[in-house]
Amino acid sequence: MSIERINLIGVPVDICEPDKMEAAILELLAKPGTKQIVFLSVWDLLKARRKNDFAECVRNADLVLPVSKSILRGARFLKKPVPVRYNPFTAVIQVLGILDSHYKSLYLLGSHKKTLMKAEKNVRDTFPGLRIVGRYVGYYPKQDEDDIVQAIFKCQPSLVLVSDGIKDKNCWAYKRRNRFSSSIFLYYKDCFGIFSERIRRINEKTFEKGREMFVELAHNPFKIFLIFPYMRYKIILLWYRLFKK
Repeated sequence: MSIERINLIGVPVDICEPDKMEAAILELLAKPGTKQIVFLSVWDLLKARRKNDFAECVRNADLVLPVSKSILRGARFLKKPVPVRYNPFTAVIQVLGILDSHYKSLYLLGSHKKTLMKAEKNVRDTFPGLRIVGRYVGYYPKQDEDDIVQAIFKCQPSLVLVSDGIKDKNCWAYKRRNRFSSSIFLYYKDCFGIFSERIRRINEKTFEKGREMFVELAHNPFKIFLIFPYMRYKIILLWYRLFKK
């Protein structure tokens, strides 16, 4: 792919300008096998430094898009090329718009039935050129999984959009990558909630200023304790700046 990839404290991050997104998506569609787009927050970045399934998932992802301003600051601090930060929901809209203009297909996976149905209706209304070839709710019993995997394998959607209610989140597609044929997988927890108007999306100006954390704190005050991993991130950056080439 023609997208530049940097390594930030041991984790891959891609530099994808918005005007290159269409070419990147079309390149992914042309590749055989399971492909994956990952939205990477600074907390995900720290998690991906460990030895775990998520780390392997990120390292093998085809497109890793940063969603935290702290990642951009970290790249700048380490004197690396600075990636473009994406609002996850805006990026999902952009990807769906690209698929819509090329008459591609979509599979929806996640959420409760009522939310999923309303999200599907709104996606159909907004992207009339996009064929929705299947859907399945999240929070499903384990015995249903083989049927879901088989359904996705058979209909070969261009994109599988994964939302809340999927236990493995980003790792769901990665762990089952050998059981699919040629789809792109994209996980965004709040996607169907926003599409169904059950969840309010973060104001664009709030996101641009990097203040979305204050909105999250209002909903969950315990997130104040994220200050500790954030300080750890700062220390790791300083260590890389002083001692790593």
